[in-house]
Amino acid sequence: MKNTTKPTRRNVGLAALALAAAALVPATASAQQQQQQAFPTKPVRIITPFPVGGGPDGVARLVADKLSRAWGQPVVVENRPGGNGFIAIDAFKRGARDGHDIIVLDNVHLAAYPALFKKLPYDTSKDFDALLPLFKTYFFFTVATNSKYKTIGDLIADAKANPGKLDYGSWSVGNPVHLGSELFESATGTQMEHIVYKETTQLYTSVATGELAFALGSSATAGPLQRANKLRFLAAAAPQRVAAFPDVPTVSESGGPKGFEVIGWNAIAVPKGLPASVTEKIKRDIEKGLAEPDVLEKFKSFGYEPFPTTRPQFDEFVASETKRFTEVIRKANVSLD
Repeated sequence: MKNTTKPTRRNVGLAALALAAAALVPATASAQQQQQQAFPTKPVRIITPFPVGGGPDGVARLVADKLSRAWGQPVVVENRPGGNGFIAIDAFKRGARDGHDIIVLDNVHLAAYPALFKKLPYDTSKDFDALLPLFKTYFFFTVATNSKYKTIGDLIADAKANPGKLDYGSWSVGNPVHLGSELFESATGTQMEHIVYKETTQLYTSVATGELAFALGSSATAGPLQRANKLRFLAAAAPQRVAAFPDVPTVSESGGPKGFEVIGWNAIAVPKGLPASVTEKIKRDIEKGLAEPDVLEKFKSFGYEPFPTTRPQFDEFVASETKRFTEVIRKANVSLD
């Protein structure tokens, strides 16, 4: 006897659902691919809290040019300096949340401010995804050309012999130069006085004239006076000698604490919760641009170094920087509230 099964409404319905489910997966994957291929669909803004003309602004404009060429869309840098970076961050938070607005932040915004301010106008865990670092730069202990300090050991000895009498400077409370100097005091068991200047030019001029015992400075900020022989780089706060300054010893080589380093870095952040396809496209294309020879050559002129890293590695690095800043801020009892 021939065995046949008569179709029922239930069977037909199940078959239709199965077909729909089978079609859904490739359709979803296709939609994601189309979204990645389509992005960006309009001009992109790189918002930065840094003023026009400095090293961080120069890097942002290099990135904008590379992305514009790769994406076939205008990519513009919008400078929003002032207000501890909060003006730029507010513009970013009010902007497009689909990846067409991205922002440049530095280690202070991401790792120090959460400990410096009891209340911030942003939440690093909810407002941003710190996508990738753009560069890193190490700081130098700068002294006057005719300074009596020939080594870091000399500086430490004088600070211990005259507690509270040696002055160092920075351009604000809570910046890497200030916090790095606080870290140096803690690591060496010394006590010195922090003097705040309004401008970096004024700060390093005071070092050159001997008004300040020292100030931490990068190649970009203190380099012009160093090249003019008005300043001397006493030591590099780096794990090894900086390639552009092979004759400058590290802090540990110069009689200071082992492993002492002060690093500055900038990073690209995107809105929290972007599709992975868009996030990865932004990261991949920026990395490609940063690896091009003209960008690497420009980095040398700024005193910057490439900072290639994976997302997990960068997340771990930011967490370690946050912990380090938090410890020195609490020990020094520094607050901006």
